[in-house]
Amino acid sequence: MSTFPWLKGHGTENDFVILPDPDGSVHGDLDAAVVRFLCDRHAGLGADGVLRVIQGDKQSYVEDGGDWFMDYRNADGSIAEMCGNGVRVFVKYLAEAGLIDGKPVRIGTRAGVKEVAQNDDGTLTVDMGAPKLPDAAGIVVEANGHQWSALHVDMGNPHAVAFVDSLDEPGNLCDQPTWTPAAAFPQGVNVEFVVRRGAHDVQMRVHERGAGETRSCGTGTCAVTVAAARQARDELPVTYRVGVPGGEVSVTWRADNHLELTGPAVLHARGEFDRAWLAGI
Repeated sequence: MSTFPWLKGHGTENDFVILPDPDGSVHGDLDAAVVRFLCDRHAGLGADGVLRVIQGDKQSYVEDGGDWFMDYRNADGSIAEMCGNGVRVFVKYLAEAGLIDGKPVRIGTRAGVKEVAQNDDGTLTVDMGAPKLPDAAGIVVEANGHQWSALHVDMGNPHAVAFVDSLDEPGNLCDQPTWTPAAAFPQGVNVEFVVRRGAHDVQMRVHERGAGETRSCGTGTCAVTVAAARQARDELPVTYRVGVPGGEVSVTWRADNHLELTGPAVLHARGEFDRAWLAGI
């Protein structure tokens, strides 16, 4: 095959290259160099990450691949456990391709199976599972010469959430914030900076490991909701509006301790890529 199909989509402007690969035969183990090339905003298609679409029983990465498995890679080619915006875009593709009906669908990820429902208003709702709060006291993140205490929230991938006076304070988040103790996040961490705008209403910026500053982070909005609700001592269930540079989402922390993420997903481009361009990568 001299070409392969691709699509582009985004969830609150967190954008992805989608690679349909139902039986897992087209892209093999998805070489990291190919991912970096596809995500390059000058030489490739440009994206924050790559979503490979595989039938759940055709993948070999996890024990339960769900109905469909989302093989997610960061823009730098590294493997990521989960992506809340990405999984909505993933299901949007499945729906528009006629591969699922209107019922909730089980999507396998490296952070477990996530159930995703399509809503009448065009948004999608993801059961993101229960947050974990590892015992990691004393975490401090630093950016732009400032330091803040941060809460470690694990949403299947690690997050450090810091409340700030102004979202300008962290400066250029293309640069990776640092953290102490270094041993708290041996595989790196997503760092969210948050301000309150009102009751149950917050705004955030994020540096995603492997991608830099992105316009949104789905698991990050969930981590921020957990941190904000704990800080406010909210009783469950509670719903937060979370603003991101690319829009806004709604996150509900349910009474059963699961988080539900609701937001849009858009597919806006598709085509075929010439494999010859990948030669020499």
